[in-house]
Amino acid sequence: MGRLPTIDRNRVLDIAESLVLTAGTSGLTMEAVAKAAGVSKGGVQSRFGSKDDLIAAMIERWACEYDAQITAAVGPAPTPVEAVRGHVEATMAMDADGHARAAGMMAALIEAKRHIDSTKSWYEERFGGLNPRSTEGRRARIALLATEGAFLLRAFGFMDFRDEDWSGLERDLRALLDEGL
Repeated sequence: MGRLPTIDRNRVLDIAESLVLTAGTSGLTMEAVAKAAGVSKGGVQSRFGSKDDLIAAMIERWACEYDAQITAAVGPAPTPVEAVRGHVEATMAMDADGHARAAGMMAALIEAKRHIDSTKSWYEERFGGLNPRSTEGRRARIALLATEGAFLLRAFGFMDFRDEDWSGLERDLRALLDEGL
């Protein structure tokens, strides 16, 4: 009796992410993932279910990795303002591959609209407690929105930032959070 083949979950997720980055969400099919992974389509379906479930697994993995970066920066139970500090740090430290990966995740979200609600929840859990009536809360909210805007502009290639400009933006965001500009 032969041993049942195992499918390396992270390897398949890496392949799925790569397909999204190279071929777009239309290129992300169970058949394409299976072929690239050298496994059967049925094996991928058995492990992940549907394409939508595969996208959910990609988003979940990305969110867990990102949460770990925030936790490393500000600890396991940050206040909403501390979570923004960690978010600024993690986002500004992201390299070109990280930007491309996150942009690919966003592209996958556009196709799999049901995941938008989970992304909204992710933001709400981390930043929903910002107090818009306090100076600190308002500064944190502006820093969060500026970080997200800069990330989107850079990740999608709408703006090119020289390294020194990106570093300067990070300094400005930290200053905004610490004492205001």
